[in-house]
Amino acid sequence: MNTPKNLNELKQRVQAWYATKVKPSVDEAIVAWNTKLTKKQRTLIVIGVVIVLILYFGLPFLKHAEEEKVETGPKTFVVLNEKQVSTIALKAVGSAEFTAEFPAYGSIDFNQNSAVQVFTNYQGRVIKANFDVGDAVKKGDVLFTVDSPDLASAESALLSAKGVYDNTTAVLNRAKQLYELKSISLQQYQQNVADQTAADAALKAARDTVRMFGKSASDIQQIETKRKMDSTLAVLSPLDGQVVARNVQPGLLVQPGNTPAPFIVADPIMKWLVINAPESESTRLAQGQELDVTVPALPNEKFTAKVKIVGSIVDPVTRTVNVRADVADPKNMMRGGMYANYVVHADAPIKGIAVPIEAVVREGDGSNTVWVTTDGGKHMNVRSVKLGIRSNGLVQVTEGLQEGEVIATTNAIFLSNLLVVGE
Repeated sequence: MNTPKNLNELKQRVQAWYATKVKPSVDEAIVAWNTKLTKKQRTLIVIGVVIVLILYFGLPFLKHAEEEKVETGPKTFVVLNEKQVSTIALKAVGSAEFTAEFPAYGSIDFNQNSAVQVFTNYQGRVIKANFDVGDAVKKGDVLFTVDSPDLASAESALLSAKGVYDNTTAVLNRAKQLYELKSISLQQYQQNVADQTAADAALKAARDTVRMFGKSASDIQQIETKRKMDSTLAVLSPLDGQVVARNVQPGLLVQPGNTPAPFIVADPIMKWLVINAPESESTRLAQGQELDVTVPALPNEKFTAKVKIVGSIVDPVTRTVNVRADVADPKNMMRGGMYANYVVHADAPIKGIAVPIEAVVREGDGSNTVWVTTDGGKHMNVRSVKLGIRSNGLVQVTEGLQEGEVIATTNAIFLSNLLVVGE
């Protein structure tokens, strides 16, 4: 067969071959299809061809799609090598008793029942202040002194009353002698007795007035005998405690009840934990309940408080209830106004599945997971769990874990990261 000289000659030869060889065969097949086969046979053949085509082309496609689905689905386990296994601690899940508790916040204050605002009883100018903030004082110590014109007037009245008393006493003694000698009448003698009685009452009243300024009996006696007035008013501490506030300086004019108080003295040992509990949590607090207290400023110290008062009124603005607890501070380490954290132990202990808090990973979607193994740590499977009460470094698992299963108690976050980034 000669080789075609050009493309047109090749095209002509193909057309001639198709016309003489292929077309008659196709025509014969069509005639046979139309004449020899029934309509039902032709339908069955078409259906068979379609099924063959579907099986031939569809099965590989479905298989590929299934493989893709498996490959792109969420992975729930990681495979560790020996070095990675050595970095985690494994432990069988056990049970423990949990006490329902919840953390909250408050502030430290001095015990106002033993914190006294010390005022002067009378107006005057401060002469000297003897103590400063933080100083320890005893009951009866002189906190500050005041030059009081009222005290000077009271002492003057005392001297006057003393003079009248001495005079009426002397007159009565003479009248008694004269009456015995029948030199004066009974009426005159009785008048002298009445005068002396009035003078005695006035003297006692004057002494009491001076005593109200803080003068002792010996001080009053010195005033009466030496007839020398001392207008210095000494203001004393009413209790043993600590000076927690001082608002006076020499020369300052002070008045009774005029705030701020010149001095505030408080018992430093027993303080208050002041709590503004949200109304939703206030029902979990009760008188006599014990609280574990920590102060951020004293991270290494722990304190125990006992609820003293739970308010019966909800603040309409803040929607909180005022709660007060007594907290012992034997070392006097806390300061008034410090923030404090406290934990309330609200209910009776309950038993439940327990895992260490560090074994639980909080995922980005808010769920909690633990890592479980059945082959000593080679394969670690992630498990979603629901949590309950936290207590003493443990957390209760209410759903998703059974007692006896082995979990990773350390480096759980490492396993979660490994699952995300791959091995």
